[in-house]
Amino acid sequence: MSASGGNKAIVAALAANLTIAALKFVAFALTRSSSMLAEGIHSVADSGNQVLLLVGGKRSRRQASAEHPFGYGRERYIYAFIVSIVLFSVGGLFALYEAYHKYQDPHPIEGPFWWVPLAVLIGAIIAESFSLRTAIKESNHTRGGMGWVRFVRTAKSPELPVILLEDLGALVGLAFALVGVSMTLLTDNGLWDAAGTAMIGLLLVAIAAILAIETKSLLLGESATAADVAKIEAAISNGGSTRIIHLKTLHLGPDELLVAAKITVGSRESGEQIAADINSAEERVRAAVPIATAIYLEPDLFHPAAAATPSANGNPPEVAPGGDPSRRV
Repeated sequence: MSASGGNKAIVAALAANLTIAALKFVAFALTRSSSMLAEGIHSVADSGNQVLLLVGGKRSRRQASAEHPFGYGRERYIYAFIVSIVLFSVGGLFALYEAYHKYQDPHPIEGPFWWVPLAVLIGAIIAESFSLRTAIKESNHTRGGMGWVRFVRTAKSPELPVILLEDLGALVGLAFALVGVSMTLLTDNGLWDAAGTAMIGLLLVAIAAILAIETKSLLLGESATAADVAKIEAAISNGGSTRIIHLKTLHLGPDELLVAAKITVGSRESGEQIAADINSAEERVRAAVPIATAIYLEPDLFHPAAAATPSANGNPPEVAPGGDPSRRV
């Protein structure tokens, strides 16, 4: 996914959420509906999320330094993790607290402005639908034939999955609020408003947990996609002239990939020939997978017996490219 595509979805969501948040707080001030307050906090949390994602994207583009020789690409993962843990959790826990408070002291929505929450919620649903449409459109540029669940779980760029879940959560939360407010108006029972607020809180906490799990995996370091691994293998092997003993990949950031491999060389090749083979293999890898920004190839002689048994220091035996232990070399 290109950074520009992610930024476009973020800006669209930010503009929608700032406008919606203001309207929700106006509706709360006029009606004292806890669902509207919870939804207002939800929109503020979402707006903060989008600002953090933009900040993370900007900081990730800093040049590598002596202290951080592989650059700052993981800044995008860190800020996405902050989004999932802090802001979503704060929004979710606040909504649950407000639901408990309303349950203790339920009161109906009264006064001449009873219609305001309904108008705001319907307008917010329309605005969030456009925001979600933008996120879906940008995601489709790189999603290919993957299902949405798999896309969220395997995407190396955190921005679009975060925005997708935010916008989807916002629409579901608005539906909860609309039901809660409508039933409160119809029955004059404030417990419906409390129930809608509680559902919004549970929804936010659930989304926070999903994003925390996915971004934690990115922070720990994920390998290249299966498609990129296959391209790297083909580029290095080059029709069989070079054999891969083992291959490891690691995302330094969404658009930066570290490739480390041990490859075979001829036992009678000169140092100059080996260096030329390595340089040629690196060029082929970069051409096949442009995000491979750091490539380290170690020449070695292939020993089938050594590859099939554990090493003396207790490390597991080397496996075939892609890291599948069932594919022994």
